[in-house]
Amino acid sequence: MTFDFKFWRYFARQGDLIHNLQENTMRKFNQRLFWIFALGVLLFALREIWGMNTRSLTPYLAEEFWDEYTLARWTSLVGTLLWAGFYLAFHSYGVAFLFSKLTKMTFRTALVMQSFVLAILLIEKALLFFLFAIAGFTMPVSLFSFGPLAATFLDHSIFNHTFVTFFFNQLTIFTALIIAIQYRFTRSFTSYSPRVILSLLILLHILVALVIGLFSAYVPIDDMLSGFTRGGASI
Repeated sequence: MTFDFKFWRYFARQGDLIHNLQENTMRKFNQRLFWIFALGVLLFALREIWGMNTRSLTPYLAEEFWDEYTLARWTSLVGTLLWAGFYLAFHSYGVAFLFSKLTKMTFRTALVMQSFVLAILLIEKALLFFLFAIAGFTMPVSLFSFGPLAATFLDHSIFNHTFVTFFFNQLTIFTALIIAIQYRFTRSFTSYSPRVILSLLILLHILVALVIGLFSAYVPIDDMLSGFTRGGASI
């Protein structure tokens, strides 16, 4: 038998979806995934147009270099769209491929799982964008993470404050929801022990948070982007 994949219906009824994936043939999944990608690209574009992550371009406005500023904003928008494509592809196809190799889950099933994960990540970004737009300013940390608490309470003399902040910034309430979804799918389509699955998923997300924290703290992304959009010359 066949069934139609309906994202929001199965978002809240994943048990039914898992049963259908095990017993039936799925249709219309690619169309739903396409719309997730389209909305994701639109979200990244809106964030960029509004001005998120464009702090390095402010000197152009201060010195009234209008042509340079316009060119830099267009360059920044193109870069953001390219990054959006990579981000969406990695968190769907890339992670699904890794899950299919590591857990023996079929790639199609892992891709369905990651479509929900990707949607959760986009919902988090959309909520943050909405809150920042209302407030009129942005922050380098997520309001849904432990990053703000880390920035406030950790002892700076013992820890690298920037690294710890960005590490905890990756651990959000949405991370817990993502782990729950990945756990449910992995447990249903593999023979591993539930305790092993949960432990490995938590460890995986912690390792990813460590890598992103190290990258964010020690790689001068702002300076690199500033040099790129200014053609390597200082204002």
